[in-house]
Amino acid sequence: MTLIADERECTEQLARFFPKLSALRIPVRVIPLRSGQFNTQEATVVEFGTQDYAIFLSKLALEFDDRVRLVRDGGGRPAEAAVIALQYHEGRKAVAVRFLDRPCEWMICP
Repeated sequence: MTLIADERECTEQLARFFPKLSALRIPVRVIPLRSGQFNTQEATVVEFGTQDYAIFLSKLALEFDDRVRLVRDGGGRPAEAAVIALQYHEGRKAVAVRFLDRPCEWMICP
């Protein structure tokens, strides 16, 4: 239980900079779109978000302005996003992304 609380604290720290984001728990797969990382992906959970933004924990080598694809477990159209912020806390990394081109439909109706 402590691990979950510590992980949540990392995403909460980043979410302070995005006061309109709602607390969520949406399981997703994150796929980096940078060349050389085509087979890399990670299962994680969107902890905070809206139809335009999402925050999740990640162990991937993501950097500011990297592009990723988020695929919701259980369906929904994949959404491409750009990394807009990173928060490091006690060995963990929270990532904030902005969805590109359109609002993310499965974030509207989680």
